Amino acid sequence: MSETIAHPKAEIGRRITYAYTGARPPQQPGVITFATEGAVWVRLDGQRSSMYMPADQKGLTYLDEVGPVPELPMGRFQPSLQCPGMDYAYDGVIVLEFEEEDMAALTADRVAAEAAVATYLREQLGVDEDAIGDHLAELKLQWVVFEWEPEDAECAWLMNRAAEGDDQALQVHYLPAI
Repeated sequence: MSETIAHPKAEIGRRITYAYTGARPPQQPGVITFATEGAVWVRLDGQRSSMYMPADQKGLTYLDEVGPVPELPMGRFQPSLQCPGMDYAYDGVIVLEFEEEDMAALTADRVAAEAAVATYLREQLGVDEDAIGDHLAELKLQWVVFEWEPEDAECAWLMNRAAEGDDQALQVHYLPAI
């Protein structure tokens, strides 16, 4: 029977690089957030969740630097294309599609929102051109805030309704599920 042996460098706070197929750049930097006998949890820089892997995982390189594990940002934030799940923009307007199939265009400008949502519906969802106008008629201007969730949450962030005048609120054009 084989015995699991702890890796001598597997410790919380140790900086690492992790190489995997398709990574750009090929060596992704990160930090060990948790370690046990034979396994580590690694959070790559810029990510909000840790990956579980064997301590001797192919592509995992332990660096000499050890320090505190950086805190994840929590609370409200201003969205950008660098945030997880925000990977589509048309003419500078981010378009989000949620699990429930509702959508939001992150702009107060109705014309820009319609252009971005119409393009998303057409190019990403394959919606028929004749139906796009009906969907655009359902766009509603709303005040919202974006808030980070804890690492173990179901999603990285939430979009919540806000009151006009809230210092971190922004206006979006919201489209209920189509």
